[in-house]
Amino acid sequence: MTTINRRDFLAQVGLASAATLFSTDLFAKKQSISFAYSAITWGGKDLDAIKQIASLGFKGIQLRANAYDAYKTKVQELKGVLAENNLSLAMFSSGNVEVDPARVPSNIDYHVAHASFVKALGGNAIQLTNSLRKNNQIPTTDELKALAKVMNQIGEQTADLGIQAAYHNHMHQWGETPEEVDVLLQETNPKYVQLLLDVAHYHQGGGNPAKAIEQYKDRLFALHIKDVKSPLPDKPNDPKAYKFVEIGQGKVDFPAIFKALQKVKFHQWAVVELDGVPEPNRTALESATMSKQYMTEVLKLKI
Repeated sequence: MTTINRRDFLAQVGLASAATLFSTDLFAKKQSISFAYSAITWGGKDLDAIKQIASLGFKGIQLRANAYDAYKTKVQELKGVLAENNLSLAMFSSGNVEVDPARVPSNIDYHVAHASFVKALGGNAIQLTNSLRKNNQIPTTDELKALAKVMNQIGEQTADLGIQAAYHNHMHQWGETPEEVDVLLQETNPKYVQLLLDVAHYHQGGGNPAKAIEQYKDRLFALHIKDVKSPLPDKPNDPKAYKFVEIGQGKVDFPAIFKALQKVKFHQWAVVELDGVPEPNRTALESATMSKQYMTEVLKLKI
């Protein structure tokens, strides 16, 4: 196990040079963003995730569909654990949206059940993704419209419960590129489907997250903030090779992102997230600590 201390961290990111990029109190004075952390890197050990995320000072957590399976009959127990640790349910990963007509009705029921679970926990949003990109084929406009139609149907029903559906852009799925994201947002009803912008996925998909924040300011419901390293040391000539890493360890321009968020007066949840711990000798808590240190010591944000 590695130990991430302040001295090692500052040496790793080069605080002295990074801090000159922008005013040290640019965001701290009027910060209106609430920060959460996703439980995904704990691999289903949600109770450990809750305690460790709370120990770092985050105010919210994102749970995944596995929590529904484990606690759907013990909602009050999970709600009590969140309350004991002073965490709000910032977002819930509801899973993939199906476009196969034979599977759409049951898929809608699946997401609505998650929405009821979220409401019982005191949350107000579910995250929608899809896993339909096969053999790296680019989706047609009609296929994107079909996905948008089902998301609208899901969002309409979750809205009746007071739960907002939010689409999460994602590599290797429909919505990988900025152009695909744009079609999906044009084809979805803003009342029923908002945007959860993942800045690392958007960057790797060829987009500029800071520009997307301004472009979609009226649809931006929440954020996933993580970094991405590309190309990789062992594949220096392959721009498609990438790895998601802790904030400050990759190529995402976070100063520009937070300036854009300040400009559009974003005041909702930004969820720090990693699809997996990037190094085998590192723990989920250590990765979270690294991201927090960059956020507080370099970006001068308040967790």
